[in-house]
Amino acid sequence: MPRFTSENSAVADDIIARYPRPRSALIPLLHLAQEQDGHLTEEAMEHIAELVDVTPAEVLGTASFYEMFKREPVGDYVITVCTNISCMLVGGEELLHHLEHRLGVRTGSTTPDGKFTLEDVECIAACSEAPCMQVNYRYFDRVQLDDVDDLLDDLRAGKLAHEVPRHGTLSRVRQRLPENRAGNAPPDRNVEPPWLARNRRGDSEGNGTGAGDGAGDGGAS
Repeated sequence: MPRFTSENSAVADDIIARYPRPRSALIPLLHLAQEQDGHLTEEAMEHIAELVDVTPAEVLGTASFYEMFKREPVGDYVITVCTNISCMLVGGEELLHHLEHRLGVRTGSTTPDGKFTLEDVECIAACSEAPCMQVNYRYFDRVQLDDVDDLLDDLRAGKLAHEVPRHGTLSRVRQRLPENRAGNAPPDRNVEPPWLARNRRGDSEGNGTGAGDGAGDGGAS
């Protein structure tokens, strides 16, 4: 399902309406597309480009910059294991090798049943809780080998669905904004915010002044 469903199209319209310029909604829309399909398809990125009036190349440039956006299919559960110094010293690499053995895949691969993708990461900012890993960006800290075995069994059995939704779902609670929120307007009524107009005037004045200053400095030197 490469393009937004009718339900998600309504969500996309709501997201775009929160911003003074549609293109500012690019990253939230990428998350929405990944939540829908589990990864970002080319068709979804083209659809987003249409919605926010940018080129598909601009959407791809943003999506490829952030590691959380996956442009190839991944498993329902993306497991990332930290092997940076703090985790490495207390068993991070052993944890990664154990997972490779249990899942039957190498790091960077997905299990044949499409259930798990295994990744090695440098740091996930939980050094005091080493060794640490994430499943769909939910933290599991001070993990031991036996803990991993139990975790995999529970994930396969669906026992942790309330804690770890399928990949792409950042939150199951959709943010709602009041209609009378300051600055909130439908896309067809969005106007340039005062701070943007002020910055643009400042830039143009600065450029004009800067050219004069530069010429004066050159003459003085």
